[in-house]
Order: sequence, then C-alpha cells, then structure tokens
Amino acid sequence: MNYTTAPSEKSTVKITINFTKEEWEDALSKAYVRTRGKYAVPGFRKGKAPRPVLENFYGKGVFFDEAFNILYSTNYPGIIEKEKANFTAVGEPSLSVDEISEEKGVTLSAVVPVKPDVEIGAYKGLKIRSYEYNVTDEDVEKEAAKILQSKAETVDVKDRACKGGDIVNIDFSGSVDGVKFPGGTAEGYDLELGSGAFIPGFEEQVEGMSIGEEKDINVTFPENYQSEDLKGKQAVFAIKLNGIKEKKLPELNDEFVKANAGCETVEEYKNKCRERLERSAATRSLNETENSIVKAICDTSKAEIPDAMIESEIDKMVQDFSYRLMYQGLKLEDYLKYMNISMESFRGQFKESAKERVMSTLVIDKIVRTEGIKAEPEEVDAKIAEQAKSVGKTAEEYKKSIDPRQIEYIESDIVITKLFDFLKANNEMYTE
Repeated sequence: MNYTTAPSEKSTVKITINFTKEEWEDALSKAYVRTRGKYAVPGFRKGKAPRPVLENFYGKGVFFDEAFNILYSTNYPGIIEKEKANFTAVGEPSLSVDEISEEKGVTLSAVVPVKPDVEIGAYKGLKIRSYEYNVTDEDVEKEAAKILQSKAETVDVKDRACKGGDIVNIDFSGSVDGVKFPGGTAEGYDLELGSGAFIPGFEEQVEGMSIGEEKDINVTFPENYQSEDLKGKQAVFAIKLNGIKEKKLPELNDEFVKANAGCETVEEYKNKCRERLERSAATRSLNETENSIVKAICDTSKAEIPDAMIESEIDKMVQDFSYRLMYQGLKLEDYLKYMNISMESFRGQFKESAKERVMSTLVIDKIVRTEGIKAEPEEVDAKIAEQAKSVGKTAEEYKKSIDPRQIEYIESDIVITKLFDFLKANNEMYTE
C-alpha cells in the first residue's frame, strides 16, 4: 500500500490510497470469510459455498463493499496518525473508489475535513472594550431578599385586581389569524406576573384584571422565537382570570437568618451575599472581557471552517440544551413537539453561534502556537499544590488521586490565563 495527500477545497485533504492486486485479493478473501454466512446457494448449506460459487451466483462484486471496508479500516487510521504533523482530521472522510483492476489492484480516495489554518489580521495594538461590573448596596439588598421568597406564604386575594408579583390562575387560548396553534391553550394555569415566563406583552396585559373577568389580549411573537411557524406573528389570546394569590413574605431579621441561612445576624448574612455577588461579578467581568478580546481578533481573521467542525459544535450545543431540559424534567423530543419545531430547524438555530465558537477556538489555538505560550512544569506543580492544599492533601497524594486528564485541564487553564494576560498587555483595553 502507498498513498499520496493533496489539499482539497474548503479545508479538506484528499488522500489517494493505492493497493496492489495482492492486497486487494487478500481483502476479498477476508471479506468472503466474514460475510459468507449471509449467502445461500442451492446445493450448499448456508455459509458453506466456496467463494467462486458465490461470486458466480451473486456477481463478481458481491464481496467488494466488505473488502473496501477492510482496506479502509485497516489502513486509514494509520495514515491519519502518520500525517498528524501535517494536518488534523476533524471528521469522517468522504470515500470513493477511483479504480478496480485485476492487474493493478484498487485505488481509494478519502476526502477528509481537516482543522483549517487561520489567517489572523491582527491581535496586537487593537482597541478593545473591557467589562467591569460592580456590586451596589441595592444589589446586596435584592440578593438578601431572595431567601424570603422560599419561605413566602401565598394567600387568596378577593378584593382587588391583580398586579405585578401576584400569582394568577388563568385559562387562555391563543390563535394566529383565527387559527389556534399547538401549545397555545391551557386551563387553570398558574402564572406569576412579572416573571417573564410568557412572551413580551402578555403578562403586562393580564395585570389589572379581576377575578372572573374575560378579555382578549394582542401580542407579537419575537423574531427569535423557537417555533419557526410563530416567529414575528401577531396573536390573540382569549384570557379568563380564575383567581389571584399574593405572596406574604416573612421579615428579614436575626431570628430568620439563624433558622434559614446559617448566620447569626442579618449583617453577617448580607456580607456573605455581597461576597457571593462580588465573585459572580468578577467572573462575569472576566468572561465578557475575554469574549470581547476574542471577538475583536476574530473580526480580523479568516478561516475556511469545514462543515464537520460546525456540526460537531452544534452536537455539543444541542446536548447541553438537552441536559438543561432534563433538570426541568423535560425531554428534548417532548420540547420539540411542544414548540412544533423539527430537529433540523432546531439545530439550525445554533449554526451561527457554532461557527463563532469554532472560529474562537481556532484563533486562540493559532495565537498560542504563534507566541509559543505553554504551561511550564513549575507552574503546573504550583497549581497542583494549591488544589491539594484546598482538600487537605500533599501535592504527591493529590497528584496520585486525580485523573490524568485533570493534569491536562490544569495545563490548559494555565495556557489560557497566560494567553489573555498577554493579549490584555498588548492591546488598548478601555471601559465604557
């Protein structure tokens, strides 16, 4: 066997693999042994007919497909391994047979999607927005009050119209151009006004209704709504308000936080809330600043991204979405039925984001390689020692107890941290 490689269109490489007539004959013999049990010929027990008899009865090419599979599976992985310094395969190849000859053997072609090279216009000297989020006293008060919701009591309201924050029980039936649509009708539905659970304009128009009142409200589905059939459409919902409940919150005092928050005083509890919010704000600031840096560099960069990489990223995004639904007790299949959307359309919603994610990964990888950024052994050891201390172990004990992939994660984390430190130092960062 010998092979050649040549660049092909849109970040693919064409691998042409030549097999001698002896190699082809050997593959056919193996294919016969593997598959003969599937074929029956009059006068022979199933699986016992000689190869020439089967080829004569079913045709010369009866074992070709299996023989091709044998040649491909036996040789392709080794070729990819040998060529890894020249390209990185990122998906399954498209296979074709170029030639079959009893004298010359067989020639197969594999067009494989590969990791593309990125043409980066600039990643230094740019003016890039930096994000900074601060925690205010008002933020702390709102955060501290959240715990009261978990202990709130609901009481019936009879003497007034509903308002924001109330829980209303409603019947509703939605229609577009006079035709009801799937998922647009329910009876006895509890809705917290102001929660944003329904499309914009719905909850606001329910506010002010009284028990027993019926009313039609007009809303417009967002352009980015999940269901393709409803995007941007105007709809009418017939509403009947059955009941109103309001929440009665307990008082936030020392006695309450002792019983429910593990703190001695309200002041201590609010301090913990502030610390939590400040950690969250710091993480948000960091993530949005790093995203801003990557986007600015991606805007100057070019790459022919193969479809296989985009589809693989979409797979991950769909899986993440499915996991989030599972936490809510839903299956993706049921969600799609409820939203009246096909899997193809659902996947299509992720395409642009998937392209951006893939491009970001490629850009980061290119800069890391160009600048020679890497995790030094002493840096990895220091991070391991830090993590070991947090769980009360020595560095050696901790290193032995963790999965080797954790070491790779530590190395990657160090590299990414050094990369963004480098990019922040070499670009003009500003805040608005």
